[in-house]
Amino acid sequence: MSQTVDRALSILPLLAEGPADLGQVAERLGVHKSTALRLLRTLHEHGLVYRQSDQRYRLGARLFALAQQAVENLDVRDIAHPHLVRLNEECGHTVHLAVYEENEVLYIDKVDSRYPVRMYSRIGKPVALTVAAVAKLLLADLPEPERRALAEKLDYPRYTPRSTPNAAAFLTELALVREQGWATDLGGHEESINCVAAPVRGADGRLVAAMSVSAPNVVVSADELLTLLPLVRRTADVISREYSGNSPAKDAP
Repeated sequence: MSQTVDRALSILPLLAEGPADLGQVAERLGVHKSTALRLLRTLHEHGLVYRQSDQRYRLGARLFALAQQAVENLDVRDIAHPHLVRLNEECGHTVHLAVYEENEVLYIDKVDSRYPVRMYSRIGKPVALTVAAVAKLLLADLPEPERRALAEKLDYPRYTPRSTPNAAAFLTELALVREQGWATDLGGHEESINCVAAPVRGADGRLVAAMSVSAPNVVVSADELLTLLPLVRRTADVISREYSGNSPAKDAP
C-alpha cells in the first residue's frame, strides 16, 4: 500500500474516536500539518470526512452510507456456505444456517447428511421457535424487553416431553444460551433428533445468523453430538470473522 493511501486510511479510525483538529491529526500520523491538511481535503472531497464549524474534523455521512450499503448487500449465506460444506465433510451430519426475520426463524442454507437416516428440513422453512437450537440463539440475542414480550405471546406446543413448557422456562433457557454462547435441542422437537448450534455475529457483535449440526439418535447419540460443539463454534467464529471483514477465508478450521 502506498504511504499516502496508508496515511489517509489511518485518519478514519482516528476520527472514529471523535472529532479532531488539524494539529491532532498531524501529530497522530507523525506528519507536517500541510500533509495532514492535504489528506483531509481529499477525504472531504469524497464525503468521507466533514469539517465542522469549530474547524475540527469528523467522519462524513458518505462513509456511513457506504457502510450501510455494504452491509445490505452482504449475503451471509454466500460467505457461510463453503464453511458449512467443509463442516459437513468433516462430521457427516446435516448442517443448517438460519436467520431471524419478521418474528420467524428460517433456514436459509442446508447441507445434507451423508447418512441414509437424516432429519427432514428444507430451506425457507420456519423452525419451531420454542425448541430449535438456532431459534434459541437468535432470540436470546434480542434486547430483553423484546425477548420477554415475544416469549409471552408465543405458544408452547408439547412436541415431545422435552419441549419447552412455558414462557418462564423459555426465558430461563434463553438467558442461559445468551450467557454460554451456544444452544442445543436434545429431543425437544423430535425425540429422535438432537442438534447443537453456534452464533454467527456481525462486526457490531450482534447475531446475523445461527448455524447448527443435527443428527438422529440412530446415527449418533446426544452425548456424541455434543463433542462436536467446539468444531461447530470454531466454524461459526470463522464465518463471523469473514462476514465482518476481520479474517481471510483461509482461516477455516
